[in-house]
Amino acid sequence: MSLTSLKTVSLQRFSLNFAANIIATLWMLVGSTRAFSWVKPTFIQFAVFALLALGSNVLFSWLAAETGSMFNEQGLVSYLIWPMIILLSGIILARRASNQTLVFVPVVLWLVADTLSALLQSLVQFFGSYGWLPEWSYSFLPVLFLVLFLWQTLALLWIFSRRLRIPWWERVIILVGAVALLTIWQRNVADQPIFKQIPVEPVLEEAALYEQPRLLQQALNSIDPSIDGKTDWYFMGVAGFSDQNVFRSEINKVRELFDVRFGTSGHSLSLINNTYSWLDEPIATKTSILRGLKKIGQQMNPDEDVLFLTLSSHGNEDIVQLENPPLAMDNIEASWLREALDASGIRWRVIVVSACYSGSFIDDLASPTTVVITASAADKASFGCTNSAEMTYFGQAFFAESLRENTSFEAAFKDASYRVQERELYMGFEPSEPQMAVGSLMETALPAFEQVLFDKARPSVASITSDGVSTTNASSDNSDNRTDVSLNSIEVVAP
Repeated sequence: MSLTSLKTVSLQRFSLNFAANIIATLWMLVGSTRAFSWVKPTFIQFAVFALLALGSNVLFSWLAAETGSMFNEQGLVSYLIWPMIILLSGIILARRASNQTLVFVPVVLWLVADTLSALLQSLVQFFGSYGWLPEWSYSFLPVLFLVLFLWQTLALLWIFSRRLRIPWWERVIILVGAVALLTIWQRNVADQPIFKQIPVEPVLEEAALYEQPRLLQQALNSIDPSIDGKTDWYFMGVAGFSDQNVFRSEINKVRELFDVRFGTSGHSLSLINNTYSWLDEPIATKTSILRGLKKIGQQMNPDEDVLFLTLSSHGNEDIVQLENPPLAMDNIEASWLREALDASGIRWRVIVVSACYSGSFIDDLASPTTVVITASAADKASFGCTNSAEMTYFGQAFFAESLRENTSFEAAFKDASYRVQERELYMGFEPSEPQMAVGSLMETALPAFEQVLFDKARPSVASITSDGVSTTNASSDNSDNRTDVSLNSIEVVAP
């Protein structure tokens, strides 16, 4: 049957036409031309479903918007373009077929489908905002929403191509072209929702401009020299990305763990990039990292002391990101960090890099006197970088849980890797595959270093919890409880 012979008869009651259009759309969505037998394309039905589609899309955008978002006129215009295109297509079809009943057929079917799709998305978004969805579902919800957007338009094209008896190969070309066009369109307007958070340009307070040099110098001055004849552990933490609080939280919690449980108080330094800490903590830049490593190297005995260095941020291959607007910062490259460590004179090193693709740091950082632990393999992402989290997945597993329950880095790493793998499998994420590399000389020296770090005789007992570090029977002076470690039997060479 051609479009010329298509006749649509409106029912007497509005409610019956309304229900018939919903049934017609359901037939359309399963690719059936029965949709043409049910559709009631009156102007009133068009107007009603246009308002319903617009309202349901506004609702979805409002539910999905972040706090403080404002109505975005451009987002509204971007949405209205498609109903107008489909209405125009109906007018062209009606003229070519000399059948005026076709004018509202395509647009009514599309608007009903869009209303149903937007209401479904709104329901999913509502459940998500209350945490009623499993965590693994959030990774594919954007794909689901894109599929729903494509489906309603492709289904409309499909039933019309069948009604017009278009050859199968032309249908394939039309559908492939439509998928490409709609996908490109959707991705390009993704940053223009109907409700949009107005970007606020970061502003550096004048006080911070003068406070930062003082904060860095104060932090460097607080690093005490080591005691000859005893092994001292030093701690340095770097939080690289300012826009997410999880990195700042992770580094501060790990420093507290080391200061309280492992006795690095007076031997620790943290450099933090965070939007809200400019007046409280020294920021992390290549310059401050270099100065921090140099100061620690000066205060350490290179033959018997150890640096524990941890970095937490976003990352890419051979890159750990440093970002703290409005300052423009250079990222940390693996080769640069190795050169900075070598220049500092720090010989014994335990380095933990918590970032995506952090395994790419191993080759550059590895040396006979170094342990390198990374949150992921060189070609894998790591997870947990959200503002709602206090630590990343690997940070929580390694620092908050495994270091509390084990007395060696290798055991803690294996335990943490298992915990991370379980969590990623539960959430449906691709395994991050944490990595650990131990240098040849460090294999011999590490048990003695760990004996100092995990000394059971020390009365201070601490653990990281979601609320911070809890301690019991903490001694105010840990120096009397240090364990002497002799490394005379180990041949020490520069890494």
